[in-house]
Amino acid sequence: MSSAKEWFDILSPEGKVVGKATRDEVHGNPDLLHAVVHVHIINQHGDLFVQKRASNKDMFPDYWDTAVGGHVNSGETIQAALHREAFEELGIVSNQFDFAFNYIMRNSQESELVNAFILKDDGPFIPNPDEISDARFWKISEIEANLGKSIFTPNFEEEFEMLKKYKIIKKT
Repeated sequence: MSSAKEWFDILSPEGKVVGKATRDEVHGNPDLLHAVVHVHIINQHGDLFVQKRASNKDMFPDYWDTAVGGHVNSGETIQAALHREAFEELGIVSNQFDFAFNYIMRNSQESELVNAFILKDDGPFIPNPDEISDARFWKISEIEANLGKSIFTPNFEEEFEMLKKYKIIKKT
């Protein structure tokens, strides 16, 4: 993480920009809705690539999470953030991202407008050690066996259910 302040657009529930705030502000005030991008990577076997968040992360350090996840900076487009985060976190340069769904995730610390995408790719990927402490493909049954055990971020667990609901991944 950079020592410079990161600024994010604050959004209305409809996604309209209504202001801006710093990372510290949005991570301490659930009234400040801000946009993020997530990428779920699925290989040819239907396995899901998952990253373990580095221990220095301010939210859910050392938890397993979506393959790519990051904030949309103030003034940045969703597509620009998607490509920036995919490259920063896993060294991915691709135009094959497919939009999957979006939703508002709220908890006691923050509120995010999540824009989820799918990438069908077998890798290899280059995890950024400043962001990620481990990363690998997990079988769907392996993920299901570990849900609710404080291994995955709550956000990932919620999105995993959406991936099944929308038939993006197969239920086991």
